[in-house]
Amino acid sequence: MTPNAPTPILDKIQSPADVKDLNMDQMARLCQEIRNEVVRVVSVTGGHLGASLGVVELTVALHHVFDLPEDKLIWDVGHQSYPHKMLTGRRDRMPTLRQGGGLSGFVKRSESDYDPFGTGHSSTSISAGLGMAAGRDLQQRDNHVVAVIGDGSMSAGMAYEALNNAGYLKSRLIVILNDNDMSIAPPVGALSAYLSRVVSSKSFLSLRSIAKDLSKRLPRTLEHAAARADAYSRGFVTGGTLFEELGFYYLGPIDGHNLEHLLPVLRNARDAEFVGGAPGPLLIHVVTEKGKGYRPAEEQRDKYHGVGRFDVVTGEFIKGSSNHPSYTKVFGETLVREAERDDRIVAITAAMPAGTGTDLFGKRFPHRFFDVGIAEQHAVTFAAGLACEGLKPFCAIYSSFLQRAYDQVVHDVALQNLPVRFPIDRAGPVGADGATHAGSYDVAFLGCIPNMVLMAAADEADLDRMVTTAAHYDEGPIAFRYPRGDGIGVDMPEVPEVLEIGRGRVMREGTEVAILSLGTRLQAALQAAEDLDARGVSCTVADARFAKPLDLALIDRLADGHAVLITVEEGSVGGFGSLVAQHLASTGKLDGRLRFRPMVLPDRYLDHDTQDRQYDVAGLSAGHMVAAALTALGREVMVGA
Repeated sequence: MTPNAPTPILDKIQSPADVKDLNMDQMARLCQEIRNEVVRVVSVTGGHLGASLGVVELTVALHHVFDLPEDKLIWDVGHQSYPHKMLTGRRDRMPTLRQGGGLSGFVKRSESDYDPFGTGHSSTSISAGLGMAAGRDLQQRDNHVVAVIGDGSMSAGMAYEALNNAGYLKSRLIVILNDNDMSIAPPVGALSAYLSRVVSSKSFLSLRSIAKDLSKRLPRTLEHAAARADAYSRGFVTGGTLFEELGFYYLGPIDGHNLEHLLPVLRNARDAEFVGGAPGPLLIHVVTEKGKGYRPAEEQRDKYHGVGRFDVVTGEFIKGSSNHPSYTKVFGETLVREAERDDRIVAITAAMPAGTGTDLFGKRFPHRFFDVGIAEQHAVTFAAGLACEGLKPFCAIYSSFLQRAYDQVVHDVALQNLPVRFPIDRAGPVGADGATHAGSYDVAFLGCIPNMVLMAAADEADLDRMVTTAAHYDEGPIAFRYPRGDGIGVDMPEVPEVLEIGRGRVMREGTEVAILSLGTRLQAALQAAEDLDARGVSCTVADARFAKPLDLALIDRLADGHAVLITVEEGSVGGFGSLVAQHLASTGKLDGRLRFRPMVLPDRYLDHDTQDRQYDVAGLSAGHMVAAALTALGREVMVGA
């Protein structure tokens, strides 16, 4: 890998039309230039490196063969899309990747006409592609729809639901399975590529169609035998029996880094007429290597999946200014500590061991650790089954990913009052990952569920206490949320502490204004109180700790003893503030002198930026709290004044 290597071919690419004019040698050189450019850009901006490096040849081949944007190309998850962005007129903006006002780290419809479907979560491409294909058919158009799925996305049930429906509808749809972890088949060479070219060719399709027509004239037993022979002979050679049974015509596996293998198969798939007995949907199985072309990413695929800034030459990550442990690490280490004391504790993750910190648990207790793949729904119900057997499951899922398992949380866990523990990582704004990964809604969608206990850590020490509390709580489901990023540097508990369920704490006393914080906005609330004191306004600050059950005694005390009560949370409307308002209204405390002001995330999606900037844009900074307090007291003030 050569830093700042020249890119003479890539420099001339303004759209996929320019890729079509390249010969094989030029496309091979273009692939190397793209690979160098991806590494160079991501080393500065951070982002998803390994997956994008793995699809360079596939991306070039797709842009060479298909007519974009008339043909629809859907990238599952979207973290494989950096080469695609470079070939679709966005190369000059790549240095803004994941930066405020810059390019998204995922696929975004509003960003380009070449992005027909926005993706940030996995396993949606086949469903979306099938919808586009059905819509095309209803409108009697003839464009192609291509869905590229992989990088773990085929482990989610939604992908198989879509495959099943596509096989039934038989719409003309091309699904490309990017198999980059050898989970289905090992890399293969010239023989498999030759077979894929043969079985995707028009002559083979025509011959197969004739054979099927002939078999229908045979007695039923022979017709059935002929059909099975056709499917299983190809399934035996290529490994595609599963997809054939779902109604797909399977091609592969083929080498996803060999343009001489990729291009003929893609052309054949594009040109197939899909008539006269040939199938509607096709699945092309492409084998790639995650991190291809950059040795550090090849050798440590999980570590280089999503990265921060790093040195291109050495591959070493550039450390940030904080020396404090991340919330994710605090959770992982505390869970290991509790599991040392209690062998009933088990951990579940949905394909995010490093992202959730459960990798630490898995290394220490491999037989008590379960990575179920990108299958959040299954993860939750699987945890419920473990709880039924007397174990203590910690089902660790990002806030935005837990949205995908909401029915299971309600029906399979809470309705049965099973003691499943839900560590909720990435709560609140998540910075560079933007709206697709923001943890905005978990307080709202969990706070309305009976039997649920819901906590939010104000700092890393309180997260330690909440892990311990969850480990000791056996009366029903319990969840605790914490943000992305590093802690603030507070002293950690010397001895594990179990919190009293439903009890908050007062951090400082005042007389006029009370700020009741849930989560890590507590430090901003304390700063706001200092600023208010400097203006002659006495301010109390309390940490709710629990959104459910509420500390009703604390809320009543704050409401009765102050003219203004402000709630602050890193979540949407309908969450903690709404629960507090419900209590105040039901007890008549909103009918008198109290001025209640809930501060929540705005009712819109926040674009990618730094977390500090997102909090400011959301109106949740210390300055905004000061302004809310002074305005409620009838004093005009400018934010930041």
